[in-house]
Amino acid sequence: MRWLRGPKIAILWTILRVWLGIQWLKAGFPKIGTFDAEGFLHGAIAKAEGAHPAVQGWYAAFLENVALPNVNLINILIPWGEVLVGIALIVGLATLPALLAAAFMNLNFLLAGTISTNPILYTLAILLLAAGTAATYYGLDRFAIRFIKNKWKDRKMVKQHPATVQ
Repeated sequence: MRWLRGPKIAILWTILRVWLGIQWLKAGFPKIGTFDAEGFLHGAIAKAEGAHPAVQGWYAAFLENVALPNVNLINILIPWGEVLVGIALIVGLATLPALLAAAFMNLNFLLAGTISTNPILYTLAILLLAAGTAATYYGLDRFAIRFIKNKWKDRKMVKQHPATVQ
């Protein structure tokens, strides 16, 4: 499985990461300032009824008791979350948190009974998470993580030996 994380296969992971980022950016950008999740939430709650519900009762209860009363916050979080995840994945900065956020959003959309492209996007986010650093090899994380590690190391040196460091 080592070949899944090498620099050569990292090209494929980068292409998939950028494609995923574009999908999130395209989904989120048009929603900024216009998105209203209230109808979607009511529709998802309604899908929890019947003999074969598309939405599980526990998730419908969450939507009804937590999401719906906070719909104004959700109207901001979803579009901006989609846009920020898209940008992060395209440039490869904060890739791990962006992939976790992407998978979390897709999972919630799936739990709310919306299929669309969510299974594909969710699966791709999980695959990129499994690829590990190969998914960030051709991105800003490669440099940002090295920079942060060096700063952290320098800070530890100053704390351990304050008299020897100028």
